[in-house]
Amino acid sequence: MDTKAVFTALYDVCEENAAFFSGATKGQSGDAAQRLVDAMTIIQEHARSLEPVISGFAAIYHHFDFDPHVPANGYRSLVKVVRCCLLHIIHKGRYISSNRRSIFFRASHNASEMEAYCSALCQLRALLYLAQRLLHDNSHGNLFFQEESGLSQSFLREYASMHKGCFYGRCVGFQFTPAIRPCLQSIAISLVAFGDNYKKHQSGIVEAGDIAPYGVAASSFLTSGKYAIDPELRGQEYERITQNLDVHFWKTFWNVTETEVLSSLVSLTATTVKVNRALSVPPVAFDLPLAADPTRTVTLCPPAAHLGPGPVQMRLISHELREGQDSEKLLALCRSEGGPITISLGLKTKRSPPSPWLVLHFHGGGFVAQTSKSHEPYLRSWSHDLNAPVLSVDYSLAPEAPFPRALEECFYAYCWAIKNHNLLGWTGERVCLAGDSAGGNLCVTVSMRAAAHGVRMPDGIVAAYPATLLTVYASPSRLLSLMDPLLPLSVLSRCLSAYAGTDPQVEKQVEKVSTLSMVKRDASLLLRDFKQGASNWIHSLLDRGSADAVRKSVSEASLTSPHVDPPVPHEGSEYSLEKGTLRSQTCQDLGTHTNSTASNVQKNANHLSTTTANHNSIPDITMTPESKPEDVSFYLCKEVDPSMSEIFSSVAIPPPGGEEDPERPCEFPEGFEPLRSEQLAEMNVQSSPIVRNPYMSPLLAPDNMLKGLPPVHIVACHLDPMLDDSVMFAKRLQNIGQPVTLCVVDDLPHGFLSLSQLSRETREAANVCMERIKDVFTMKDPPPEMRKHRKLEQTNPKPSATKRDHTRLSEVTALEEEEGLSVTGGASVVEEAGLTGFYTPTNAEAEKILA
Repeated sequence: MDTKAVFTALYDVCEENAAFFSGATKGQSGDAAQRLVDAMTIIQEHARSLEPVISGFAAIYHHFDFDPHVPANGYRSLVKVVRCCLLHIIHKGRYISSNRRSIFFRASHNASEMEAYCSALCQLRALLYLAQRLLHDNSHGNLFFQEESGLSQSFLREYASMHKGCFYGRCVGFQFTPAIRPCLQSIAISLVAFGDNYKKHQSGIVEAGDIAPYGVAASSFLTSGKYAIDPELRGQEYERITQNLDVHFWKTFWNVTETEVLSSLVSLTATTVKVNRALSVPPVAFDLPLAADPTRTVTLCPPAAHLGPGPVQMRLISHELREGQDSEKLLALCRSEGGPITISLGLKTKRSPPSPWLVLHFHGGGFVAQTSKSHEPYLRSWSHDLNAPVLSVDYSLAPEAPFPRALEECFYAYCWAIKNHNLLGWTGERVCLAGDSAGGNLCVTVSMRAAAHGVRMPDGIVAAYPATLLTVYASPSRLLSLMDPLLPLSVLSRCLSAYAGTDPQVEKQVEKVSTLSMVKRDASLLLRDFKQGASNWIHSLLDRGSADAVRKSVSEASLTSPHVDPPVPHEGSEYSLEKGTLRSQTCQDLGTHTNSTASNVQKNANHLSTTTANHNSIPDITMTPESKPEDVSFYLCKEVDPSMSEIFSSVAIPPPGGEEDPERPCEFPEGFEPLRSEQLAEMNVQSSPIVRNPYMSPLLAPDNMLKGLPPVHIVACHLDPMLDDSVMFAKRLQNIGQPVTLCVVDDLPHGFLSLSQLSRETREAANVCMERIKDVFTMKDPPPEMRKHRKLEQTNPKPSATKRDHTRLSEVTALEEEEGLSVTGGASVVEEAGLTGFYTPTNAEAEKILA
């Protein structure tokens, strides 16, 4: 992309519009005209400062790529987002130029649009300054600042105070493909409406598997209108909610997809399967043969951390009914989910032979939310397309079950599946571990633990946008968390703190609420809120002048309260123990693991049971010492070429000089200050040595722990705050000679697998993951084109627009088309709500335009 052409077009359109509205006569739109002039002027000021920075990064960011075939890293992503913002401004400015003389031109609305993107550009400018600091302070080729103090702490401090509402209102999802933006807008509207009603239904917060908070969801739907028509209100409330509500709110909101109503609707459009069984495997120890010597065995003990021994929950999905999947032994493990059991049984039911393949899946959800039920749509498709059963593990979630409970359960499920393959419709030949986000982390760490125990390794790993570094180290892609609507840094930090066990929990005992009483309560709440919600919606439509009053709909007390809703106690179980004692002891063990030496590891190891009396030790994950820099290859950076050092120094900037306030040091050059939020975010990130445990942050694992991993296939997102996790982990595996591939998809957000049914782009990205799993099963090396950066086909919502006269398009107009922006088009009613869509040409059309 020609950076010079983009900035030239931006200057031209801003200067031309500013000159026109400067001469506008004072009248009804006089204030709006002045707002447009001010916005255009400030945009030009930001652009003049950004132009040399963008050009500088464009000259050096290829040095941080995984390889020449995969042009992706956090620096590239930041530049891409800034360019996308500039193209949106050019597009909007050209629309204003074409329609400003029309009697239907709404100056106030267009002024609000330009002001929103002006604010976004200001904050992006601040992020680029922080990226320049990272470039200055980091070693060559490394994307992470390897300390939790210094620059990482500065980024957390800046995030807590910087204004973020502009990215959640009119500009929400502007950096992503146009097909996904309406979904992101709907999620933002739903989130703020849900937060508005969250504190009214305190007793409605329940774990996934219990009855869902229907009252919260129903009343949220009725009160969502004001957020749909007022993007500024939506952005303000979104920012306040993401900054202040605790992890229990996010657990509840994300688990809304687990409700019977929503899951039933999703099932209507999902692939039909003949087997969909929820299993509960009892905590019984068993033996597995060693991979190196099958005559010897290792005893696998059931998970016990924090909660004591308990059953492991799983879900078996199979497109075909296979031998063993309807056996009495498997049926004895099935658990009821309150609905009809999904399995095709009959007198003449044909049973297919066992499959040679099995997909063992670990779901995402930040270690705190969701189950396999939320991920069923794409798991059903995988089972159909691969013609193989899928076993998804519903591991215990934080904060009630922090690290290492989830890892213990996933490893136990892996070993159980190998031992009981005949029950799963699987021959036991090939198994692939697959997971997204938190599940990708578990895929890697389960394989590391299998290597430590000496049992059979999986045949491959497919990790979608995995979290491989759970520390608060700063990186260029993590700067994107300032604007990401699905993964804000404040929410991410709460999830990671909960998984690390450093999130303070207030344990309260509550009375078990019966299903009937909860239904009655939710029904009464629904009737109560119907009148209030409908009234608020109507008034918000009729009285836009009361917006300031509406903006206080979420009370300060609701957002800043340290209230923690207690979990509803489960029924008594024969496996339950004194959980408080177990949890405190486990946390104590984990907290002291960094003081362990090799002798401690050997002393506290598990023991092998063999056919002879010999015993060999296995490292215990709770006693694994944190990695030292000399054990981790990417800490050892090569010498930098002097010529390259000069190029880097021209882009990187040191900390601003001069006297600084020790309580608030200056992070930006003199004369510039980003927009600040009215309320600081609660960023109480408690540093703990446990986050550097290799089984929690596999990116920090010593080389000898990674050398035994099976082939790893990583599918990442170009605009994901966790992109650098994938790039650096792939680099580490490559550096030690481990087989690894990295595929990066364009223009999609973190979590695209859960959105696979919403657009062609997300379906194609999900198919990329499925292709990687097939590569594991067939053991074929992926062709070169499959290892390259993936530019997915974009949905074209306006086919008629392809009939434009392309010969009249300028060079920058062609660039707009490449980024998914249209040049012309009239305003619609939904523009007032900030729901404007953009035309995106196909790849063939883009090539024709650029030619």
